[in-house]
Amino acid sequence: MQKDPDYYIQGVLDANRLMLSRTITLVESSLPAHQELAATIIERLLPHSGNSVRLGITGVPGAGKSTFIDSFGTLLTELGHRVAVLAIDPSSSRSGGSVLGDKTRMIQLAASEKAFIRPSPTGGTLGGVARKTRESMLVCEAAGFDVIIIETVGVGQSETAVASMVDFFLVLMIAGAGDELQGIKKGILEVADAIVINKADGDNVQRAELARRQYETALHLLTPDNPLWSPPVLTCSALEASGLLDIWQTVTKHRRIMTDSGDLTRRRARQSVDWLHHLLSEGLRSWFYNHPAVRDYLPNLLRDVEKQSLSPAAAASMLLQKIYR
Repeated sequence: MQKDPDYYIQGVLDANRLMLSRTITLVESSLPAHQELAATIIERLLPHSGNSVRLGITGVPGAGKSTFIDSFGTLLTELGHRVAVLAIDPSSSRSGGSVLGDKTRMIQLAASEKAFIRPSPTGGTLGGVARKTRESMLVCEAAGFDVIIIETVGVGQSETAVASMVDFFLVLMIAGAGDELQGIKKGILEVADAIVINKADGDNVQRAELARRQYETALHLLTPDNPLWSPPVLTCSALEASGLLDIWQTVTKHRRIMTDSGDLTRRRARQSVDWLHHLLSEGLRSWFYNHPAVRDYLPNLLRDVEKQSLSPAAAASMLLQKIYR
């Protein structure tokens, strides 16, 4: 492994795709030496980042996220944008996921010189959001990508984590699958900047329009997160590439409003603070489980808890006392 940070930094700034991949691999590594080097690289790339549209996309199973991102990303490249897709991959926390899998799901986009697709392993993080997604996003920005798309595993607890690192959070839904409103949680509606009903094609157009009206009604029952923006409900067909330009225009309209009001700057400032808390929590967790007292004492406590001869609360208290004694 090359240990000179300039080797990676210059490669990223030159938009060298191989060096971009190597740098993200380094960022995702859990080895202490790699983490130290990655921290130096991120710190020096930071002034070159922050100039992209950060877009989070989640959706219910079967909503066609990959097809949507393939068509939507292709449209953006045709408009002259450079698009990076960070696809959260729950399948592998060691190998870094299946690059081939992501590229075969996004055939058009993967073939574009203006696009970069990268799977990120979840690393056991709650909700399926990759542990180093934020850093990977900054690296892609420094490499000149002006639209960063973060694709999550699916609707669940991950939407809150993704919403805390993007400028615009899009929830992808489908119609014609029963009671649509039963398949979406209130919490997801509260963090959504827009809801898009995909697969509005063929015999499904009328059902998609009905679902759009249902979601609009549901959104009206909630207080908008920002008084300057009421999340719209749109329809599209990723398969037919229809309605995609309207979605991008919605994203750019939102960005213009948030920028003019100063909300974008404030939102990103909050995200940086969230990032700090995340890293502190991660660091404390790592320190705790690598502490000699924990390594020596925890196995016995686990056995006692499994046998139900000791309560989890008592075990936790005893372990903490071992450290802070």
